[in-house]
Amino acid sequence: MQFGGIKNLLCLGAHSDDIEIGCGATIRKLTMRYPGLSICWLVFGAVGKRRAEAKNSARVFLEDAGKSRIIIKAFPNSYFPFHGAAIKDLFESLKSQFEPDIVFTHFRNDRHQDHRVISDFTWNTFRNHLILEYEIPKYDGDLGSPNVFVEINQKLAHEKAENLCRLFPTQNNRHWFSEETFLALMRLRGMECCSRYAEAFYCRKMICT
Repeated sequence: MQFGGIKNLLCLGAHSDDIEIGCGATIRKLTMRYPGLSICWLVFGAVGKRRAEAKNSARVFLEDAGKSRIIIKAFPNSYFPFHGAAIKDLFESLKSQFEPDIVFTHFRNDRHQDHRVISDFTWNTFRNHLILEYEIPKYDGDLGSPNVFVEINQKLAHEKAENLCRLFPTQNNRHWFSEETFLALMRLRGMECCSRYAEAFYCRKMICT
């Protein structure tokens, strides 16, 4: 299957590097293939240096987008379940302003509570849209069996891995935050779809007309 007829993308991430880790190369591929794309990029929790990183990274990953809107909020890390009403209000406001063809969001079975909150509200708010849930490698070992694969060429795969480590210096002290990790996951998903590299997603419902 090839993407086609796409005009608007909605990218949702709990924290400042989530979108880039989960679907950064796919976004780059789509913006280069469809230069007129309008993209709304929303990060729910980023403050201080992490906020600056989020803004800078979004600009880099969206450099080929036809039109982009970058929104950075400051919900406190690890406390999203206790801010549900405010997060839901933000989703409802977004729904009235933007009509996406594809929504990229967190995997519903992700073990991080913030990620699950964003995934649940995505389905609650955009249930009639095509939703692709991305994956984040982490200590919890919660990777599953995705069913949608986007082939990524070697140049884009390495560009994604390099940019993540370059654009998020506050995370470089984390043992897992490395080019090796990001390339390894893309290589594994590539193997699963007979490609060199790929990003993978969970699609729970697709309606064909």
